[in-house]
Amino acid sequence: MKKVVLITGASSGMGKSTANLLHSQGYTVYGAARRTDEMDDLKAHGMGIISLDLTQDDSIVNAVGTLLAREGRIDVLINNAGYGSYGAVEDVPLDEARRQFEVNLFGMARLTQLVVPAMRQQKSGRIVNISSMGGKIYTPMGAWYHATKHAVEGWSDCLRLELKPFGIDVVIVEPGGIKTPWGEIAAANLEKTSGKGAYANMAGQVAESTRKMYAGNQMTAVDILGKTIARAATETKPKTRYVKGFMAKPAITLRKWFGDTVYDALIMSQIK
Repeated sequence: MKKVVLITGASSGMGKSTANLLHSQGYTVYGAARRTDEMDDLKAHGMGIISLDLTQDDSIVNAVGTLLAREGRIDVLINNAGYGSYGAVEDVPLDEARRQFEVNLFGMARLTQLVVPAMRQQKSGRIVNISSMGGKIYTPMGAWYHATKHAVEGWSDCLRLELKPFGIDVVIVEPGGIKTPWGEIAAANLEKTSGKGAYANMAGQVAESTRKMYAGNQMTAVDILGKTIARAATETKPKTRYVKGFMAKPAITLRKWFGDTVYDALIMSQIK
């Protein structure tokens, strides 16, 4: 029997790459996203597509119900959907902050709540949560984004302990810089949110450095992360964490071993 995989955020980037790879390896793959038309290529290759809005409970319930009705089981859940919205804490409207938590944490949590009973009944399963190196470090203007990813880390660690007795693995993937439009989108949003007023100087410099970094050739290709996520989803004895992508390992190591004071000084040395 083919194992059934559900991947959120499968309309682009790492999610789509992972879907294609697991499908090529013989898994029954379902991609889920709000923009189902952007998954037409997955459908054309024989994968299932499901409409999913992680900010709407009815959508989450319907997505899981539809998949279980079709396949009768879910073996792997890859919680990949998420986004980052930058701006000074003082400037970001709390509605936007709440939306980041709804998508990056609470929507993922609700989806997981609905999938776990089927995995417990099977006495097996794998849940892969896509965090970020941003779940272990921090940057100016990214407080709400980093808060969601730090929360994903702690939430996943607790979940791993709770589900271990039922034969369900919980794995975290911490991507670094990836070659996607994420940098330009984040920079533009930062300028819109904090480009004027008390934080204009810092916001401008962070936006400029973000654009330069993402415009270069050092970013890691999406398909490399797709392979890492696929490994996390399929290895017989998975690690608790997989770290992959530009600057992920150096940045996490620097913060861990040199402490906040050194890390703060290094980050702020980039802002004049």
